[in-house]
Amino acid sequence: MSEEPARLYLATPPLAEARDFLPALTAALSAGEVASLLIRLAGDDPRKNEDIVRALAPIAQESGVAVLVDGSVTVAMRARADGAHISGAGEELVEAAKKLSPKYIVGAGDLPMRDDAMRAGEIGVDYVLFDDEDPRLLVERVDWWAELFRTPCVARARTLSEVAPLARAGADFVMLDDAVWTDARGPAAAVAEALAILEQEGSQP
Repeated sequence: MSEEPARLYLATPPLAEARDFLPALTAALSAGEVASLLIRLAGDDPRKNEDIVRALAPIAQESGVAVLVDGSVTVAMRARADGAHISGAGEELVEAAKKLSPKYIVGAGDLPMRDDAMRAGEIGVDYVLFDDEDPRLLVERVDWWAELFRTPCVARARTLSEVAPLARAGADFVMLDDAVWTDARGPAAAVAEALAILEQEGSQP
């Protein structure tokens, strides 16, 4: 288990274009220190997806945020992102690790079984993402991983109320997506609250 407090990892909604999302992203990043941003893409057109990443990535990177692209090593490299997030622990992840490591970040998600997560860790990814729908099972998975493995763990919180338990269980990063972008107070307020929770949990003995 890491001795460092958990950090915040944001993930965008699946995006078909960047322009309408820019204000929300700018507001979220203005609220405090975000460690990473995962850009999710709605379409399959590589050129259009590269344009989306090129529009969003610099805004985050200028704030010291590592930017990853969901599902595409090629888009990540061409659009000058910091890495890629790959689903599963199969051949696609192996190829991503070969192409990107160690210069770029490689993350693995969609790991429903413990064996999947361990296989991803053996491949040499920079983190594994757990996003079980049942909050109790998610906390158990994070606690299991944090106690036994050195590879950093990202845990997806579906609500702000899930942030503290995941940080307490040993997550290195807590991922937020819809809980930030759909918050009635705005994304800046949601990020500020999440950061305050993480700070409080990190200060606990």
